Parts: sequence; C-alpha cells; structure tokens
Amino acid sequence: MEKGAKDKMKKVVLIGPESTGKTELAKYLANYFNSLWIPEYARDYIANLNRPYTFQDVEHIAQKQIEQEKKYLKKADQWLFYDTYLIITKVWFRVVYQKVPHWLEKKIKESSIDLFLLCNTDVPWIPDSVRENGGEMRNKLFDIYTHELDEYHFPYKIIAGKSDQRMQNAVTAVEDFFQIAK
Repeated sequence: MEKGAKDKMKKVVLIGPESTGKTELAKYLANYFNSLWIPEYARDYIANLNRPYTFQDVEHIAQKQIEQEKKYLKKADQWLFYDTYLIITKVWFRVVYQKVPHWLEKKIKESSIDLFLLCNTDVPWIPDSVRENGGEMRNKLFDIYTHELDEYHFPYKIIAGKSDQRMQNAVTAVEDFFQIAK
C-alpha cells in the first residue's frame, strides 16, 4: 500500500468496561466497513495463565497490544478497528496496582487514534472466568474511561442501546464522525 493510502487510514477504538460489547462491535464494524479488527489479546492471555496475573503480565499485554497494532496496520486498508486499547490497560494498572509504567503514558499521548467509541454499561454484565468488574464497578470504570478520554482530548462517542440498535448506533457514530454520506 502506498504511503498516501496509509496516511488516510481511519483508526477506531472500542473502549469501555467489561461485558459492554466491544468485541462484537469491533467485529461488526470491521465487517460493515470491509476492513480488519484487532482482537483483544489480554482475554486469551489471562485465560491461559495457570496462576494469578501479575504486574509484569499486564505490562506484557500492553506491549503485545502495541505489536498487534503494528502488524494489523500493515494489513489493513482504509479502516482499522481495535477491540481494546492502551487506555484500558492503563486503567487496569491503576485500579489493580495503583501505578502505571512511565512508557505507557507516553505511548498513549503519542496516539494517532481518530475516534474512540465508548461502550455504555446499559447491557447486562455476563460473568466469565476472566471478568472481574461487574456491578457498580462497571459504572465507575465507565466514568474513569470518560475522564481519561477527556484528559487526553481524544474524540469519542458514547455507544448505547441493545443488540442491533447498539450496532447501528456504532455505525452511525463512525459515519457521522468521518462525514460519510449515507
């Protein structure tokens, strides 16, 4: 792909608390816009540990997210959708360990993400073996992610709604932000 085409790459991140539909939205948007999505690395990594995760594990996850982005940017055409991002990892560090690696903050500030889609907690939390933050913590995390996006001055849209309506709201948010004729 030529440099000019890569410069026009639109990068959209799905962000939000656990069990808010980020994966399904990333898959759906990639399909809708005929492009690629970066799967969440942390989920499989943590699920396959035979021990509690550590600070070093979370740092490994953050570094793997950066590697995945580079890999997928080489493959993607005009769009790339992310099923999680370094901000989620930063909040994870802060909530669990009360500290964040210095390099992570720098990497987030250098971000070239065009749009964040912040998934609301208006869908039920579904527990599984790696989810830790149901109940009121989901709302607290939503507020933390909102604060982080505001602090970095990153553009974002809140995505709410159930099932097909949530999917359509995400498509509309992307189309409106990028001023795509419908």
